Amino acid sequence: MSKAFWSGLVITGLLLLEGMTLHSALGVQDKPKMLDKLPELRLTLRDAMQAAIDGNPTVQIFLEQVKESQAVAFTELGAMLPHLSGQATMGSRKFFLGNFGGTPRTSDITDFYGTRAFLTQNLFSLSLIQRWQASRVGIEVATLDLETSKRDTMATVALIYLEAISFEAAVKAREADVKLNKELLRLAQERKSAGMATSLDVTRAKVQLENEKQRLLVARTNMERAKLNLLRAIGIPFGVTVVLTDELKRVEVPSQTLEEAMAVAMEERVELKAQQRRERLAALSLSSVKSERIPSLAGRGDVGMVGNQIPDALTTHNLELTLSIPIFDGGQREGRISESRSRVLQESIRTRDLNLQIALEVRDAILTLDSAQQEVLVTEEGLRQSLKELDLARERFAVGVATNIEVTNAQASVAGARDNAIRALFNLNAARVNMARAQGRLQDI
Repeated sequence: MSKAFWSGLVITGLLLLEGMTLHSALGVQDKPKMLDKLPELRLTLRDAMQAAIDGNPTVQIFLEQVKESQAVAFTELGAMLPHLSGQATMGSRKFFLGNFGGTPRTSDITDFYGTRAFLTQNLFSLSLIQRWQASRVGIEVATLDLETSKRDTMATVALIYLEAISFEAAVKAREADVKLNKELLRLAQERKSAGMATSLDVTRAKVQLENEKQRLLVARTNMERAKLNLLRAIGIPFGVTVVLTDELKRVEVPSQTLEEAMAVAMEERVELKAQQRRERLAALSLSSVKSERIPSLAGRGDVGMVGNQIPDALTTHNLELTLSIPIFDGGQREGRISESRSRVLQESIRTRDLNLQIALEVRDAILTLDSAQQEVLVTEEGLRQSLKELDLARERFAVGVATNIEVTNAQASVAGARDNAIRALFNLNAARVNMARAQGRLQDI
């Protein structure tokens, strides 16, 4: 992310804090004045995509899942490491000695004290080893899922950014339409004063001007709404004025064959790598359950001091070596093996389906991109022809050989052609984002 973006973000936070402090000092009645001027945040497309990685809630959740998988791996490792514990005992005992001559007898109350330390170590358990290996693969899966979430978020933010700048382009187009209709109204009024036009021509020009003003208001509302959606996707507070520094324009895209595009996608798509790790995770989980049939070896020892009086305590110890041989557990292990084997098959099916999905996305992206490039060329030519038509209609109206109906129709054609050109440019850039997403190369946008 650029230094300019971070500087702008810091300044934005400081201005917001200063604004809230001043508002508290001035009172509620001064609130409208404080909101007249909001701090400005300038964003390029790349800045917006990078900022989304840091501030998007979905990405943050996946980051926590990585930390969770690391904790699971640490827990599984702890099962293979020595376990050390301590114990301190203080009590008193009174024993029943029996019934002698019909009289029950008990011993005297005896105080006792003791301290012990216990050490347990699994010397060999193939099942525990494979469970630890599976947990480490789980970290890889969570990390790749995090990267997938980042790229999905970047693609979403890129599309929202493109939508916002397309609405900005629409605002500029509507402003041009309003300016043109003001000129047409002035021309109609001048021709009416010269006796070359009627009041109907002037009224028609006024109606058309008001219609274009209304379309301008709608375009501005759509633009502001798109900017709010962009802030929400990035995770930035709404109390800023966003300035989008990139423009909607035609970009040349290097051509690729289907084979080249597929090769890149199979190499770069993080989802495929994550799914392959899931297959490995399921296989290790199955192996760990099967390995429960193998005998395990564990050592245990304790040492401590026991006595009726603390100064007279004696040292005792105990050492054990335990070989556990699984024989029969009621069929629970076989049930877990069948469950794990089913999960392995499920992950294998998901891998095949993901390969087909990636192939579909790449093919669709290529078709969409080719169509969008041709659409841009067509709409550019359509806009040139509509502007030419408008110039001719204005000349005919100026010399009095046509009414302003022709000019109005030509103006409507220009407005439609501008909208088509903006839509085509948006489709082209959105197709670029989708192509990069399908190939796993969003960093190239």
